Amino acid sequence: MSEHFARDNRRENDRSGERRNHSGSRGRTGSGEGRSYSKRDGSRDPRDNRGRRDERTDRRDRDDRNKRGARGADRSNSRGRFEEEEKQSRNSKHFRSAPRRQGYREERMERKENDPDLPEGLDVAELDPLVWQDLRVLSKGNAEAVGKHLLMAADLIDDSPELALAHARAAKGRAGRVAVAREINGVAAYRNGEWKEALAELRAARRIGGGPGLMALMADCERGLGRPQKAIELSRSEEARQLDQESRIELAIVIAGARQDLDQHDSAVLTLERVNPDSNGSGMSAVRLAYAYANALALAGRTEEAKEWFTHTVEMDGEELTDAAERLTELG
Repeated sequence: MSEHFARDNRRENDRSGERRNHSGSRGRTGSGEGRSYSKRDGSRDPRDNRGRRDERTDRRDRDDRNKRGARGADRSNSRGRFEEEEKQSRNSKHFRSAPRRQGYREERMERKENDPDLPEGLDVAELDPLVWQDLRVLSKGNAEAVGKHLLMAADLIDDSPELALAHARAAKGRAGRVAVAREINGVAAYRNGEWKEALAELRAARRIGGGPGLMALMADCERGLGRPQKAIELSRSEEARQLDQESRIELAIVIAGARQDLDQHDSAVLTLERVNPDSNGSGMSAVRLAYAYANALALAGRTEEAKEWFTHTVEMDGEELTDAAERLTELG
């Protein structure tokens, strides 16, 4: 899975700069908002990447996150204590399980029967250690099944996003209380343009796992749902102050797009200037920011400055991952 499952080609005037998805990919394909879910995802950091993303760049450091139930040994230990207390409660004569609707068990079994097939030879050892740690709250067999679906979702997200979403949903169906399963479901839904589902899953992942979550993706989902003002409000939240620099850049790119949705082009430029575009920067986040800034300047009618920043982007983008050169040609 590319680091951040990139966004679809929904808006032509909201290009993020990535050649394969220059309409505004906020995440994760090269964006920085995702985390690494498997050891093969060297370019992405799903959890802290949100920082690379999850990776999680987006999230605060592990010590800070532990205050809200971070994903670390502390969290897994507290989870273990919770499960032990729950087990004791279930053994109590006073325990009454919550009522389940009629047909719940049958629906659950049917969902599992309809899960996408898993190829032979998948090794859950390929999962990022932090992801596997999150799955340890499950039974061994279920953890392995969930882990394999997560691996498939990660591997398929770029080439077969619909199948990746099917695997992500299967993982979520088996591990609905595990943050990483909800997060990957959210990211895969995002890549498929399922904005409502993506937003719900990313919110659930944040609620379970703590930290600010994948805020850039959540904000972009609000845009996809036609609510750019909601996206802007997210950027003013307390959680937004917890983001690391890379995640702040990703969020700023999305918020600039939201401003452009509202035809507030000068405000879009100011939004990006607050995260300090650097013509001498390095790394994909710096490239994406330079591109977004150039695009914002162009939309604001500041053509000469836009040409200057598209030129900087071309110089910074040694792998030619963006279409900055083409945009520069278009501007003359």
